[in-house]
Amino acid sequence: MERRMSRRVMVGDVPIGGGAPVVVQSMTNTDTRDLESTLAQISRLAEAGCELVRVAIPHADALDGFAAVCESSPLPVIADVHFDYRLAIEAIARGAAKVRINPGNIGSLDRVDAVVDAAGAAGVPIRIGVNAGSLAPEHRDLDWPLEDKLVASAVRFCEHVAGRGFEDIVVSAKASSVPATVRAYRRLADEIPYPLHLGVTEAGTAFSGTVKSAVGIGVLLEEGIGDTIRVSLTADPVEEVAVAWEILAALDLRRRSPELISCPTCGRCEVDLVGIATEVERRLRSLDVPLKVAVMGCAVNGPGEAREADVGVAAGRGVGLVFRRGEPVRKVPEDRIVDALFEEIDALARESRTERA
Repeated sequence: MERRMSRRVMVGDVPIGGGAPVVVQSMTNTDTRDLESTLAQISRLAEAGCELVRVAIPHADALDGFAAVCESSPLPVIADVHFDYRLAIEAIARGAAKVRINPGNIGSLDRVDAVVDAAGAAGVPIRIGVNAGSLAPEHRDLDWPLEDKLVASAVRFCEHVAGRGFEDIVVSAKASSVPATVRAYRRLADEIPYPLHLGVTEAGTAFSGTVKSAVGIGVLLEEGIGDTIRVSLTADPVEEVAVAWEILAALDLRRRSPELISCPTCGRCEVDLVGIATEVERRLRSLDVPLKVAVMGCAVNGPGEAREADVGVAAGRGVGLVFRRGEPVRKVPEDRIVDALFEEIDALARESRTERA
């Protein structure tokens, strides 16, 4: 696919836009004043593949904790600020790699200007984060389609900020409605030159939120739109990162871990394929090598998929034929399938790491 070419913005040492790979980010849900818990969560996010992390600053007494997080975080830290523009200015002074402000609640344009001036002096980019749930009254109360309101708010804010000579801007325009979100981002992709931060806001719990995010973000990425993504789930933020990488991998945009292919099972299956595939998926989570692994339950598509994968198994009556890069290597009983697969997977992973070294 041909990706939309946007301006490039640097968040710490991570590039967004300008042809850079789509960046995965998430947000902590700890109390920012609790340094130990916040850094522990950031470490888990980093291990899962998160590349940027956003941290809330709900009030002034969170600023000391935020500064300490910035000093020790393994990832560039983005300050999430609403209502009080002074918190954004102070967050920049305390080490924020980027600051997110919301046009709907940050206040008058002179307050916006103060944030822009502080960011410009420090060389810190700003995300203009428009949200359907917190539009400013001048847009919220218009009798327009939701996507028109989102776009109008984002464009107006971008034009004002750029008018002050500041263009280290990333833009988001999120709604809980997938169609409205998609339509808004399509418009923004045509109307502004800045990198776009994709997401479906308030998407829901791990199940429903994953589905909505995969549809909304996936449609846009397939159209070449989007420079960084955050999957918003009512769940452990590590799950957001896992879903984000699955979306990128499904579109062949980026891959950092194995891909599991498994059949949905039917009356021809003669092994406990659900149990086998679930255990394989669990064990694959600890690997950071982009292998393709196929777990197939019968002779219809099983041998073909297993041959096409780096490692695969085609199951029969209580047995599995294990393939490695297209060649059958052994037949094992059902209770040995998972271990046999991982003997081959681990061998290929070692080879891959040696080649990379």
